[in-house]
Amino acid sequence: MLKVHTKHLDPIAILCLQGRIVRGETAALRKAVDSQSGVSAVVFDLARVSTIDAGGLGVILELREQTQARGIDFKLMNVTKLVSRVLEITCLNSVFQ
Repeated sequence: MLKVHTKHLDPIAILCLQGRIVRGETAALRKAVDSQSGVSAVVFDLARVSTIDAGGLGVILELREQTQARGIDFKLMNVTKLVSRVLEITCLNSVFQ
């Protein structure tokens, strides 16, 4: 199960994620991103993410597009070796900051 804890460092929202970013377990993540307003950036802190699958990557890409369409920067931080490797394999490491 994915847990999302939001910290606001105005004007930035940091979403601290814990658990698995996998298909079927991303509703809390979507809700947390959708609820952000008045921020200049949304940052996903991935330090405590244990697993990510193709469905999870798809959701992150979708949320990135949604935030950028609203004029909000989207970034990743504390990317674990596992997530970094998945991003490399899928050639998405150049898409995210």
